[in-house]
Parts: sequence; structure tokens; C-alpha cells
Amino acid sequence: MIRHPLEEEIHKVCRRHQIVTRFRAHQIVTRFRGHVAREDGNVESALVIIPLLVLFLIGAQIIAATNIRNADLALAQGDAASRAISQEFYPDDEIIEIGGRVEKIRVLITHRSHTIPQLVPGLIELMGGVPTTDVVGVAVIEPSSS
Repeated sequence: MIRHPLEEEIHKVCRRHQIVTRFRAHQIVTRFRGHVAREDGNVESALVIIPLLVLFLIGAQIIAATNIRNADLALAQGDAASRAISQEFYPDDEIIEIGGRVEKIRVLITHRSHTIPQLVPGLIELMGGVPTTDVVGVAVIEPSSS
């Protein structure tokens, strides 16, 4: 079979390109294996990252617990105010009478509790607490005009 001279030249260039490409791919793979085989810093990184992650989760736990408590406090206070104005009381509400012989002031006390999500399992129990918020709402009961 007779080939054109340019065709042979094209085949030579293609073969050279394939050899160069294979060589470069081999270099890249060899470098990657070398980087993976070296474990300098892996233990040190774990020794830094794990306590840092635990510290971050503890901070997030404190922030979540504080925000949940503040939200529950606002809701309990709002419930107490609305019930004191409307004179609609729940069985678990407390009514305390304060005052003397002339005029007595009645105070409504409501309770609200909420479970706190645990980002670090066992942290709250380890510190001797319970993972709930217990808040109190207080309002003065307006005397009825009837």
C-alpha cells in the first residue's frame, strides 16, 4: 500500500503527541500519589480540627439555648398579658393576690417550657442540667368592670 508522504508525517506527529500526553499523565499521577502518600500534617490537623469543631458546637449550643429561652420568655409574657386582660385563665396558671385591706392586686403567673435541641450530645447532662427552658410570664390582672 502506497501512502502519501504527508500522511506518514501526520502519523508520526500523532504518535509523538500520544507519547507526550502519556508522559504528562504519568507525571501528574506520580505527583498525586506522592502527595497522597505523604501524611505530614494529617495527625496535627486532626488534633486541631476536632477540638475546634467541638468548641464551635458548644458555642452554637449556647447561642441556640439563649435564643430559645428569650423567645419563650417573650411568648410567656405575651400570654400572661393577654390572659390577664381577657380574664381567660388556664388550669396551670397561678393567681396570687397581693395587697392590704383596701385594695388587692391580683397577679397572673404563666409558665412555659421548651426542649432545647442538642448539638453536642450529652453536653447538658454532663454539666448537670436538663435540656429544657422553663420561663415565667407575669401580668397584673385588670379588675373587671362588671
